[in-house]
Amino acid sequence: MKIVISAIDGNLNAAVDPRFGRAAYFLLTDPGTLDFEAFPNQNADAGGAAGIQSAQWVVKNGAQAVITGRCGPNAFRVLDAAGVQVFDGAEGTVGEVISAWKNQELNKLEKVED
Repeated sequence: MKIVISAIDGNLNAAVDPRFGRAAYFLLTDPGTLDFEAFPNQNADAGGAAGIQSAQWVVKNGAQAVITGRCGPNAFRVLDAAGVQVFDGAEGTVGEVISAWKNQELNKLEKVED
């Protein structure tokens, strides 16, 4: 399984970035092994539609779930349509939220209001 986590830096000790679409980094992780790849978010400075473009990147990279601080409605619709689970309200380090995800302690987003 692959999970994308929004982060302020490219390592497991980095804090979760509270923004999804404009996160500094995306960590594509395997929660079972803690193997990961860090990707600077190419959409962080986009003039518009950063959330949609970031969601498309997640889908393109085959992730089944996203963990972030906040996911906007447009990004959520793209992720939800592709079957990607979204967990928001995450705080702490990437390593901590992976542990919380494994223990089913994160808030799964079911819908987002405009």
